[in-house]
Amino acid sequence: MARKKQTVLVAMSGGVDSSVVAGLLKRRGYDVVGVTMQIWQESQRDPRHSGCCSLGAVEDARRVARILDIPHYVINYKDTFRETVIENFIEEYAAGRTPNPCVQCNRKVKFEALLETMEELECDLLATGHYARIRSSKDGHHRLMRSAGGAKDQSYVLYMLQSEQLAKVMFPLGELGSKAETRAMAREMGLPVAEKPDSQEICFVSEAGGYREFLKKERPEMFSGGVLVDSSGAVVGEHAGVAGFTVGQRKGIGLTASSGRPLFVLKLEPGANRVVIGHEEELLQQEVVLDDVVWHREEVTEMAVDAKIRYNMPAQPATLVRNGTTKLVFKKPVRAVTPGQIAVAYRGQSVVAGGVIR
Repeated sequence: MARKKQTVLVAMSGGVDSSVVAGLLKRRGYDVVGVTMQIWQESQRDPRHSGCCSLGAVEDARRVARILDIPHYVINYKDTFRETVIENFIEEYAAGRTPNPCVQCNRKVKFEALLETMEELECDLLATGHYARIRSSKDGHHRLMRSAGGAKDQSYVLYMLQSEQLAKVMFPLGELGSKAETRAMAREMGLPVAEKPDSQEICFVSEAGGYREFLKKERPEMFSGGVLVDSSGAVVGEHAGVAGFTVGQRKGIGLTASSGRPLFVLKLEPGANRVVIGHEEELLQQEVVLDDVVWHREEVTEMAVDAKIRYNMPAQPATLVRNGTTKLVFKKPVRAVTPGQIAVAYRGQSVVAGGVIR
C-alpha cells in the first residue's frame, strides 16, 4: 500500500530562505501549502516596506507560490503580534531592559500560532527558513542543534522550542553550508527573490528615528529627562529618557569624560530615572543570571558549556549552574551583559538551555 504523502505548511516571509524551503520540499515530494503572516500595523506609514511579513513581503511570497504552483494563504495575525510582541517590546524598554522582538515573535507567533494554524489546515508538519537542525532519539525525544553551516546558524533565536514542538517542525536549510548556497538554489529554481537582501530592521518600526521614535510615539512618558550618574552614584550629566539607552552603548550619551576616555552605558535604572555610565572595563562581567529558562537537558545541575549572550557573539566557554537560580559562569568575563537579551548554552552542537538575562 502506497504511503500517504505528507502535507507541509511552509511559513513564507517573502524572503529567499523560506522561498527556497517551499521549492525544496515540493521537489522532495511533499504537498506544500504556503502561508504568510499578516502582522503589519495600521500605525506604520508604509506597510509595503516594513521588513518581513510586510505588504511587500506578501506580494513576493505570492509570486513565489505562483511559480512553484502551490496554494498560498495570507492569515491575519495582527492582533496576536501586537499583544505578544509589540506590547512586550514596549513594556521591556519601560522596565529598563533591552528585548529581542525576533525571539518573542518566534515564541508566540511563528511557532505557537503557526502550529495551531498547521493543525487547523490539517497539515502534518510546519517548515520555516531558519538555519538550524533537529535530531530525534530512539525514545522519541527531539532536540535542537546548530546548523551544519556554522556561519549561518539561528539556533540562538529558536532555543525556546521544546521536544513536542520540534516533532512537528522542519528546518530544511539546516544542512546547507551557507546563505550563498541558498541563493544559488533560488536562482536555479528561477525564484525572483534570489538576490533579495536580508531584513535587518525591527519589522514593526517604520519611523525614521528607529525604535526610539517608535517608543516616543507609543509611550512619551518614557522619555522624561533624568540624570546621568557614574558607578559611584555621583551625578555627572543629564539625559532625555532612560528608554533611549541600552547597556554597552557608547554613542549618544552626550558627555565626555574629563580623562578623555570613552564612556559607556553600564546600567539603566528607570525607577529612579537614572542612567549609570562608566568606562569599558566596568562592562565586563563573569556571571550571568537567567530567568524563564527553557531546558533541553532536565538532569543538569552543573555542566561545562559554550554560551553566548548575543546573536552575533561567538560562543564562549562557561559553566551552566542550576541551583535554585540558573546562571552562566564564563571562563573569561564577557562584555555588556544586557538585561532582557537572551543567553543560550550549547554542549557540542546541541542546545542545552536558554533564557532571558536578568
